[in-house]
Amino acid sequence: MIELRNIEKYYQHGPTKTFVLRKVNADIKEGEFVSIMGPSGAGKSTLLHLIGMYDSEWGGEYRFLDFEIHKLNKKQRGELYKQYFGFVFQSYHLLDNLTVYENLEIPLSYRNIRKSERESIVADALDQFHIVGKKDLFPNQLSGGQQQLVAVARAMIANPKVLLADEPTGNLHTSQGKEIMEMFRTLNQKGTTVIQVTHSEVNAGYGHRVIQIEDGWIV
Repeated sequence: MIELRNIEKYYQHGPTKTFVLRKVNADIKEGEFVSIMGPSGAGKSTLLHLIGMYDSEWGGEYRFLDFEIHKLNKKQRGELYKQYFGFVFQSYHLLDNLTVYENLEIPLSYRNIRKSERESIVADALDQFHIVGKKDLFPNQLSGGQQQLVAVARAMIANPKVLLADEPTGNLHTSQGKEIMEMFRTLNQKGTTVIQVTHSEVNAGYGHRVIQIEDGWIV
């Protein structure tokens, strides 16, 4: 499903190149639950953002399904992302000028789902994540943990083909974190491919295998 070949990412400082990813080769099959682990600064989040097509400045070859991502422009990649991916960002990336309800509705609007059906799906998500009472609030009126729950709900709401998650339980209580990971497992069992970045051995234990990365290299 996902093939990465000789992926490299660096930042140029005058004549000096600082590499973040070095000759990364990886394959992720449809329906897998994969954890990316490694020390801070190893390149884990960079790799996840690259897979999620949020980063367009890299070298190498990336194939997703029948698409050659390295040959597509930014707009084409964006359309693929909207159609196939959900992303739980470490810094949430909620839209500040939209309410919780409106933030949750956005991914559904990309999928040509009727308004009445969108309303039903959002209502279910609000109930599932215990945030019904927050639906009319804006992100800056929520705690970090509440924002994280909204971010996870938004990523999962349209049943994406691929769910990407960057430290998805970082600001949650242990019980909330476990509940989220159980949701990921259920989603994966229904066929969604899950790729998470985590420092947690417990969270990694929910997956099928671990990709270890260190100083930009897969080890």
